[in-house]
Amino acid sequence: MARRSPPRNGVGGHDFDAKKKRKVAEIYQALNSDPIDVAALRRMAISEGGLLTDEIRCKVWPKLLSVNTDELPPLPGKELREDNKDYQQVLLDVRRSLRRFPPGMPDDQREGLQEELIDIILHVLQRNPQLHYYQGYHDIVVTFLLVVGDRLATALVEKLSTHHLRDFMDPTMDNTKHILNYLMPIIDRVNPEVHDFMQSAEVGTIFALSWLITWFGHVLSDFRHVVRLYDFFLACHPLMPIYFAAVIVLYREQEVLDCECDMASVHHLLSQIPQDLPYETLISRAGDLFVQFPPSELAREAEQQQAERTAASTFKDFELASVQQRPDTVLRQRFRERLRGEERTKSILTKPRTNRFVKLAVMGLTVALGAAALAVVKSALEWAPKFELQIFP
Repeated sequence: MARRSPPRNGVGGHDFDAKKKRKVAEIYQALNSDPIDVAALRRMAISEGGLLTDEIRCKVWPKLLSVNTDELPPLPGKELREDNKDYQQVLLDVRRSLRRFPPGMPDDQREGLQEELIDIILHVLQRNPQLHYYQGYHDIVVTFLLVVGDRLATALVEKLSTHHLRDFMDPTMDNTKHILNYLMPIIDRVNPEVHDFMQSAEVGTIFALSWLITWFGHVLSDFRHVVRLYDFFLACHPLMPIYFAAVIVLYREQEVLDCECDMASVHHLLSQIPQDLPYETLISRAGDLFVQFPPSELAREAEQQQAERTAASTFKDFELASVQQRPDTVLRQRFRERLRGEERTKSILTKPRTNRFVKLAVMGLTVALGAAALAVVKSALEWAPKFELQIFP
């Protein structure tokens, strides 16, 4: 039940058509290589325009996740819903997801897709009892459902849930909060003024929680932008979404600095994500920042004392726990955390500065990320689990 991407707006003429045809040819060349050139597919997914169409995504996304499309699981049955501890919460979330479906879709078609969405989620959770459902998970699953259909989406989501999304499906929010802790060090390296302003406002990073745990699917209204980001994230290190969150904040530098320096004002500003962002420019910049300031360099500042437990640092250990705690728990804990973190905030504001701002070599829209893309792809290959390495160049 794949949905075709609409024509690209704002870019026309023979130059774009020629570049698109050339890229399509390169993608199919990589797909037809023996063995499949997964590194080339990752570069294509990262570079300008991403994978271009949903038809191509149906072919490439499984390769990026090392899913064998010849051995897909059977469609889940309705018996999954009987005595399922997650069913009621999943049902509520899916019923609230009307805006995630294309405008104008007939009600009966949308309702059918919502039923498939429920079944996919329950199927993945049943097969992986160590994974824990969180509110926002359905925003990711529906993106795969709309692009590749229910059967393939089930296989892709299962692999994604035990890899990129694993930390979000832990029994507590500890690892998710650790990942959010990378946001401020990235901002600090690029723009200390914005960093210090946000620290003075005590805004924290909760404004970016829904961005991170839904891969921006919950906050972007244009589906084309969502799938473009999914191309990028699927080809990269699991921490790339937090780098993209950082470049959104940095792009809004002047808005942030013009805001009242208090938590409520800054949080309100940042939680309202603009819909007209220059996505290709920001994707390029996120890739550059990942190369300049890799996670290993930021880990100390992010206070990753339990780094060995996160998906960002290892993809070889998939053991998870199963105690329930929803992401909104973080919001209820926010006030207590602010009190405990007061001394830490003062320490950050008074620390000596090293490694000052480094100007990016590439700031504008690029046809490809070049060396940055190669480095990002290399990092993606380095965290791949051993059982996947056999198909990676």
